Amino acid sequence: MKSIILSIGDELTLGQTVDTNSAYLAQQLASLGYRPAAHLTVPDDQAAIRQAFEESVGRCDVLIVSGGLGPTEDDLTRQALAEFLHQPLELNADALENVARFFRALKREMPPRNQIQAMIPRTCEMIENTAGTAPGIYCNYQSGDQKTLCQIFITPGVPKEMKIMFGRSVLPRLQAQIGQAGGAVILSKTLHTFGLGESSVADKIPDLMQRDRNPSVGTTVANGYVSLRLNAYASSREQAEREMAETERLARAALGDIIWGEGDQTLPGVVAEMLCRPGPDSISGQGAYWVTTAESCTGGLLAKYLTDVAGSSRYLRQGFITYSNSAKTDLLGVPEELLATHGAVSEPVVLAMAHGAISRFPGQVALAISGIAGPDGGTPEKPVGTVCIALVGRAGFDIRKDVEIARTFIFHGDR
Repeated sequence: MKSIILSIGDELTLGQTVDTNSAYLAQQLASLGYRPAAHLTVPDDQAAIRQAFEESVGRCDVLIVSGGLGPTEDDLTRQALAEFLHQPLELNADALENVARFFRALKREMPPRNQIQAMIPRTCEMIENTAGTAPGIYCNYQSGDQKTLCQIFITPGVPKEMKIMFGRSVLPRLQAQIGQAGGAVILSKTLHTFGLGESSVADKIPDLMQRDRNPSVGTTVANGYVSLRLNAYASSREQAEREMAETERLARAALGDIIWGEGDQTLPGVVAEMLCRPGPDSISGQGAYWVTTAESCTGGLLAKYLTDVAGSSRYLRQGFITYSNSAKTDLLGVPEELLATHGAVSEPVVLAMAHGAISRFPGQVALAISGIAGPDGGTPEKPVGTVCIALVGRAGFDIRKDVEIARTFIFHGDR
């Protein structure tokens, strides 16, 4: 079974509003086993909307449309549907009552222009709207030669109204039909990685990324890390879960510990969980590690990431922002001669920053960062994007001995 999602509105095609409806509807339809054939976006133009109907019905079993059901001149979805069906718009008594009831609840008189929202093509059904004025429309479309069958559901574009209408009226109908037909299932899962670029991740799992493979595996890049998107298509949930589990096992075996999380997990959240694992050296049973940060080029961004998670007081001890050389010396005790010899962006200096941080606020882990964020300040030896990071750890829970690590990175992009 295939689905198409059609979003309507000038504000969408002009980029003034982000289309969140399509993402929500796609997830809901995938959970029912509908493969996405397309996501379409068209402006508030009757001819464009009619053309989208004409091009979509032969390509899918279900067409979900959102937007264009309001009472103003730019709301043209019902008119385009009527033109596509070669049917007149007629006043629907149930739809009119739906609109009028909304205004009665507000103790307001219904404006005359809202009556247009009760007009639907002759053979269509009204879908009740319990959260707004615009009733939805349902059409079980069948072409004249009976070769094309497609269910069309039209909902308001307001996300809250669309979600309520979909959950209350559209989803149960589709679920019932799938139950009768014994439909398929699509399961999706996302695994997040860090430390390798997209092409390097793909090189480690070439067999999993074959386009004819089921479950399919693809990569996306967002928020500074690469994610694997796994999609399993099967005739039953049990089969989909079994095949998904095997694909996930293969992915984790190939990629190892660069996979740090899945689904809605965030990198700061996962780090927080690791820092808070109880252990024999935990502070008053609160957590396994106390962390201190010392930052130059990031200006407190590392500490901000650590405090993005509720309960960060269990592991964050103190943060230093030492943007200038004098601050590194005054606050962290970095020797001036070390700065003069190696420069602020160097492994010896970040190690000294980390040692200074952990000595002033004793903990188990200190992280220090210094770099050239640009756009100026780079040299042939240290171009813009050069960043040195140091970690100093003291022996304790999960740390067998004192740790002292410094690395230099060259990052691409702007600040």
